Amino acid sequence: MWTKKLRTLTSFPVALLRREITTFSVSPSQLHFPVSSSISPQVDQFPQRYDFSGRFHFCSEAAQKLICWNCNAVSSTTTPFLVCNACGCVQPVDQSVDYFHIFGLEKKYGIEGENLERKYKDWQRKLHPDLVHTKSEKEKEYAAEQSARVINAYRTLTDPLSRAIYILKLEGVHVDEEERIDDLELLAEIMELRETVEEAANSQALKQIQGEIQGKFEQSSISFANALQHRKYEEAVAATQRMTYYKRANEEIVKKL
Repeated sequence: MWTKKLRTLTSFPVALLRREITTFSVSPSQLHFPVSSSISPQVDQFPQRYDFSGRFHFCSEAAQKLICWNCNAVSSTTTPFLVCNACGCVQPVDQSVDYFHIFGLEKKYGIEGENLERKYKDWQRKLHPDLVHTKSEKEKEYAAEQSARVINAYRTLTDPLSRAIYILKLEGVHVDEEERIDDLELLAEIMELRETVEEAANSQALKQIQGEIQGKFEQSSISFANALQHRKYEEAVAATQRMTYYKRANEEIVKKL
């Protein structure tokens, strides 16, 4: 379908293609896919098959020992100090506890969705503001802050793209979500994809295009995992750029269905 057209388009000499596309070098916000210009953590719109099992592990700063503000008990280094194990009081947010540590997960790109969801629900039961309404104003404030952070952590880790960007952040790699793309092949693909979506005759055609986009998103996710494993950060960032465009294209199709 549109992929066949793309092969024809990209078979042109590079010099000619560059002349045609030079003025089309774009950032994500300039595409015809009118979605949010930033990649805010949201629950994945793609099937959960995008959990990949790359075994690469990376290091982040471990949570320091903290003392409970209520009973002065010392925190354990093996569990995140969101709630005191001694007195059960909710603690203030500790920024040294990363999102993976909150859910007791290994710091890797491939995660188990069911295990994450179970631990998320466990934390929500402990931190939900309705469950601390009889507590002091101080603890209710801590509970609201901790609950919001747990929700944000869950949304970030359940979305493959947001998770990839977060992992790079932990590794000290900055991802400019609006950086202009100079990849001629990707630019040509974006142009062809936009045209194909606009010309789709019915929902069946759109679903077929959506399936192709999902496959390309999955492949880019695998490319990211491989690049991360070998510490090829430029390739990892490039993979997140492709994932960004495919995700936005999928969102546009969802609006049309």
